[in-house]
Amino acid sequence: MVITSSPSLQRRRGPRVAAIGGGTGLSTMLRGLKTYTENITAIVTVADDGGGSGVLRQELGMLPPGDIRNCLEALANVEPLMSELLHYRFTEGSLAGQSFGNLFLAAINGISPSFDVAVTRMSQVLAITGRVLPVTTADVQLEAEFENGTRVVGESKIFYCKKREDCRIRRVRLLPERPAALPSALEAIRHADMILLGPGSLYTSIIPNLLVDGIAQAIRSAECLKVYVANVMTQEGETEDYTLSDHIRALFEHGGSGLFDLCLVNETPIPEEIRARYAKEDAGPLAVDAAACAALGVELVSYPVSMVCGGLVRHDPDRLASALMRLHGERSVRLAGGGYRKES
Repeated sequence: MVITSSPSLQRRRGPRVAAIGGGTGLSTMLRGLKTYTENITAIVTVADDGGGSGVLRQELGMLPPGDIRNCLEALANVEPLMSELLHYRFTEGSLAGQSFGNLFLAAINGISPSFDVAVTRMSQVLAITGRVLPVTTADVQLEAEFENGTRVVGESKIFYCKKREDCRIRRVRLLPERPAALPSALEAIRHADMILLGPGSLYTSIIPNLLVDGIAQAIRSAECLKVYVANVMTQEGETEDYTLSDHIRALFEHGGSGLFDLCLVNETPIPEEIRARYAKEDAGPLAVDAAACAALGVELVSYPVSMVCGGLVRHDPDRLASALMRLHGERSVRLAGGGYRKES
């Protein structure tokens, strides 16, 4: 008789995943991953200063809650009503445009000794799968320098400055530079069986994490499987006309070469009408220049992982998670102690 373990037991024994990024891309990936493993740590940027997060940051002096809240929602295990409440945005008065989830986290932050403790407490309230951690608890701003020498401070201002200057971003940095990483974030990276970078905005969601002291070094030193999940489309105001190798080169320039050696790319065709819609905003499907990526020491693997939702191209949470788990199964070796290492 063959005895198979239950899905819940398989999830408890699932690989330890450290997922690093921010924005909607990271939370989309987390929704899929939690069906395969409970051992997820999302490490999230705190450089956002726009929208509702920016308002709370300015008025309450707290770290921006938006990206953290998106990840908490993605990993939450709550009743439908609570989920609906977390997504609710006020439509009138001084709270117009503000998310209830942001205010919920702001309230918990008000009764907590630190922002990371507030995130932990909200995680408990929402009974999330895994953990969500801010990459740092320092109050940081993001500065971008463009190829023409222009500089701008503030994550929310980069889009408009790039459109105005009409040239590429040369580099971004955090102010103050090299803030201390949250110790538990470094620990999660060191003990991960698989490290994931992206998907998400290159300069404003992924790279800011690499600029926190110790994060990039911890990733490079890890002996587990490390995967960069490439975006499906380029992004207006950030990566117009970028190829895949341009993305990888930017990551290596900010985080060091050898940060990862495997990149997952989408192979689902993008409908022509969707391409035309993106083209109006100077965006389009990410061009995969395989030879240039190979020259950077990165192997490409492709899976059909995208979908069209509301006229926008997004990663499909289930397909993406399935592809990543398949990669982990193929490229990792289970150790006697229960962990994994990258197959040599």
